[in-house]
Amino acid sequence: MPSTSQPLNYPKSRKADQVDDYHGTVVADPYRWLEDPDSEETKAWVEAQNQVTFGYLSEIPKRETLKQRITKLWNYEKYSTPFKKGDRYFYFKNDGLQNQSVLYTLTSLDAEPTLLLDPNTLSEDGTVALSGLAISKDGKLLAYGLSRSGSDWQEWQVREVETGLDLSDQIKWVKFSGASWTHDNQGFFYSRFD
Repeated sequence: MPSTSQPLNYPKSRKADQVDDYHGTVVADPYRWLEDPDSEETKAWVEAQNQVTFGYLSEIPKRETLKQRITKLWNYEKYSTPFKKGDRYFYFKNDGLQNQSVLYTLTSLDAEPTLLLDPNTLSEDGTVALSGLAISKDGKLLAYGLSRSGSDWQEWQVREVETGLDLSDQIKWVKFSGASWTHDNQGFFYSRFD
């Protein structure tokens, strides 16, 4: 009998006696303990939930066939619209099944592209993502933000476009912010937490 017709046996979720008082309004928060992703109890809870979920998904008939078909349909090259900064052009390309698109630069539209930033190589497990970028008006510097493990927190770095090398500057504790270069290309505006 396929799992879709059997009732799912979900693991129990502990309820705590957590209550908060917001200016006289009492709000119960019995699952606050789940907000700590590093606690052993939360990790065990996630693992138990994953066992139920993946156990269910593994029993779906034709799931592998569907996965193969969707993968085949999605496996084609994807390009962004090129944009120009200074004397250079920039665009993103995904070979088909890459987790993230790769940033390339060209000196003219018919020149050979140069890889500028491949976010797929920033971590072995794919948990570091490109979360934002800004290219200076003269096209010589790339400011880019990285996010780890899906976090909203970003770390920003600056890369020389010509050499592909990162400068030593690093900005930490950035959240919900982009970057905007000054007109003289000497720096950029951003917002961060202290």
